[in-house]
Amino acid sequence: MTSAPEPPAAVIPGISAVNSQTILARLAQHPDLDAVVLYGSRALGRHRPGSDIDLCLQAPSMTLGQLLKLGAALDDLLLPWPIDLQLRHVIQHQPLLDHIDRVGLRLWCRPD
Repeated sequence: MTSAPEPPAAVIPGISAVNSQTILARLAQHPDLDAVVLYGSRALGRHRPGSDIDLCLQAPSMTLGQLLKLGAALDDLLLPWPIDLQLRHVIQHQPLLDHIDRVGLRLWCRPD
């Protein structure tokens, strides 16, 4: 039996280390997830206390149904910030992909 890899000591800007690690640990449990990239206002350093947490998931084999279940698992953490999950392989809006590539902060990736 293999366990989920430990998330790195990444901290989401404006979120405590404990809460950041709680989010990343929950994400890391999903076997299809390869990497988590933060984008949006938190990646740019323009966030406010209630700003959402925009995360792009690199998980080419993850389905939208699995994404919804993962989002529900994050909601169950009862954290005070909305978490917006996007699957990179389904994003069709090129300006959004460009933004993620330009300002995205890799918070976690699965070890090889």
